Amino acid sequence: MRYLSTRDARTPPERLSFEDVLLAGLAPDGGLYVPDAWPVLDADALRRMRGRSYAEIAEAVVAPFIGEAIAPEALSELVSEAYAGFDHAAVAPLRQLGPDLWLLELFHGPTLAFKDCALQLVGPLFDHVLARRRRRVTIIGATSGDTGSAAIEACRDRAAIDIFILYPEGRISEVQRRQMTTVAAANVHAIAIDGSFDDCQDLVKAMFADEQFRRGFNLSAVNSINWARIMAQLVYYVAAAVALGAPERAVSFAVPTGNFGNVYAAHVARRIGLPIADLVIGTNRNDILARFINDGRMAIERVEPSLSPSMDIQVSSNFERLLFELKQRDGAGVASALAAFRRTGALPSTEAEWHAARALFSAERVDDAATLASIAATYRETGELVDPHSAVAVAAAKAARRQPGVPIVALACAHPAKFPDAVAEATGIRPALPARLADLLQRPERCARLPNDLRAVEDYVRARARPIGEGGAA
Repeated sequence: MRYLSTRDARTPPERLSFEDVLLAGLAPDGGLYVPDAWPVLDADALRRMRGRSYAEIAEAVVAPFIGEAIAPEALSELVSEAYAGFDHAAVAPLRQLGPDLWLLELFHGPTLAFKDCALQLVGPLFDHVLARRRRRVTIIGATSGDTGSAAIEACRDRAAIDIFILYPEGRISEVQRRQMTTVAAANVHAIAIDGSFDDCQDLVKAMFADEQFRRGFNLSAVNSINWARIMAQLVYYVAAAVALGAPERAVSFAVPTGNFGNVYAAHVARRIGLPIADLVIGTNRNDILARFINDGRMAIERVEPSLSPSMDIQVSSNFERLLFELKQRDGAGVASALAAFRRTGALPSTEAEWHAARALFSAERVDDAATLASIAATYRETGELVDPHSAVAVAAAKAARRQPGVPIVALACAHPAKFPDAVAEATGIRPALPARLADLLQRPERCARLPNDLRAVEDYVRARARPIGEGGAA
């Protein structure tokens, strides 16, 4: 398996191994890595997954994307390690909410969010590859809430990794913040930025674009710009679909999304052979993706704080991977369109590209009032408490045009206790954190507060990251 950048205009484009893509995160040209060809997940392979554990399904799903980079025996050990610490034996259990309506619980990992399902595997993958290459990396990431804590948990105390996570100050929940700022590990650095998530994301991309800085600290990424994150997210779609009758039965999914990574993973699962009938994008009031799917225009507006802060995004990084497909894998065309998007605030796209996207996805906008109503209705009808992001998915699933007899799965992406204020407002019940996190709000915090300024952030990293010699050797 080889990978290429979505912005590579060369003929032929450069192709990298899985290991190189894992460690690089973002391509030097600013693009995102994608496979040069899709593996096939056929009906017989899906049938063999019936009754298998989540780890066994994960091993079968990710192996074709890793290829010969990691030996099968080593991969099996890494996958088993990744999912051994989840609070639920199924890792990602399904709960039925109504006729043909299901909830996929993705919050049973160490930080109570869906990001754990991927990052608990990505962390050991980094360790394995870095140990073999005798290298060290500096991971730089931006988070709108959950990625940061999951990345920190996956990378804390690892000798070959320093990790710096940028988050928008005052725009994530207290639980989300404290899950990053209370980690007492020397290699972990949480940075509050005076700005939005999009500002944090721009700073990260600018650091990767600074070639001297990137090489000097061997920068890498573990958020969804890293292909390994997308790869590992395929697993819960496959596991859920098989549990509900695939391959003999198609399944639909409703996915709350801001950065487009989670729903793009579902698209990849469908691309390689999983029988998915419909993919429904759920957005909050920051509805740039819904506006594009429904109206054909992707235009940046002001980021507005909402009850579902992890989705408070206007520039969805992973949309670039879909755009690469919509433009028939034209790297130069992608680079040109994204440059215009940054310059004008509107993404140039053709009628054919829009219609192709509409054939792949539908989209629903769920504002704060509808989010609270969805939390309340879900609890009233089923007794289940859901967080605001999960409530967006449930509302989108109910609003979407559904095919008769096809189950639709709403993704529950965070534990309700991560957003207790919104849940309490909607239901009168304040969900408690699991016992292992019961003292989270009393733990001492450790973080830096920096302006939305590239030089200030780079200076902070320079002062704290362990420098890496020429060529990346430790």
